[in-house]
Amino acid sequence: MMGEPVLDTDGSTASMWAVLRDVSELRRSQRVVSETRDSLQRHRHRAQTEHRLAVELQEAVLPPWRGSLRLPQQGPETLDLAAHYLPSSTSALIGGTWYDALQLADGDMLLSVGDLTGHGVAATSGMATLLGAVRGMAMAGTGPGQLLSWLNQLLDATVQPALGSTVCCRYRPETRTLTWAQAGHPAPLLFRDGTGRRLSAPDGVLLGATSGAVYEQAEEALEAGDLLVLHTDGLMPGQDSAEAVNRLLDLAPRFGEAGTAQDCVRLVVEEFGGTERADDACVLIAKLTN
Repeated sequence: MMGEPVLDTDGSTASMWAVLRDVSELRRSQRVVSETRDSLQRHRHRAQTEHRLAVELQEAVLPPWRGSLRLPQQGPETLDLAAHYLPSSTSALIGGTWYDALQLADGDMLLSVGDLTGHGVAATSGMATLLGAVRGMAMAGTGPGQLLSWLNQLLDATVQPALGSTVCCRYRPETRTLTWAQAGHPAPLLFRDGTGRRLSAPDGVLLGATSGAVYEQAEEALEAGDLLVLHTDGLMPGQDSAEAVNRLLDLAPRFGEAGTAQDCVRLVVEEFGGTERADDACVLIAKLTN
């Protein structure tokens, strides 16, 4: 309110004028703005906290090695292994993408890559659950096909529905045999003598897509010097997966000249690392040594 008195000739107050404004709506708007600002700050802090937790969980679950790894540690027949994680262009989006390599109790080796739908803590925690289940069942001797069937039951029983794709391989050094199964996932690529091909995929639907799904197995005889490439769909976002496969197969001559699995991973990163991607991706390369 603003006002002042109107004086008469004697200097006494004869009347008074005033201007009044109802500021209730203005105060309510200011309060809403203040509450919204506080809410945004809390949301931003919560998002930053969730992102940090997702990153920490991912780092804790994925294998700690990034450079070359040899399995088994001793013996004439070994796998030279290397992997790389390709983050999304939006670093805030941490997905449920994983790669893994593990020496099993009977001397076989487990190789797997996969992807779980979603982002953030929910995706990484779900990925941690799946990866732990894969390792445990493989260590107990479960074959890839049966392993994926049980993984499908696990996802089907979870409170939060999710879909997952994965390829799971079990390599036996004694016979150089690769036994593998897939769940809606790109098949491994096999490179030999400067050329590459995609392995014929056995039947298998996405994990969590339907109850009671059956996952077939396939076997492949490998030779010394062979190179296996396992990857997720996100290498070329927005493109048909066949295009990514063709570009990987085109790297066959350069793979043949590369000395180690890590050198091959560098070639893949050079080819796909600069791509703007809405989702994360990973690649795992295994080379059979003499």
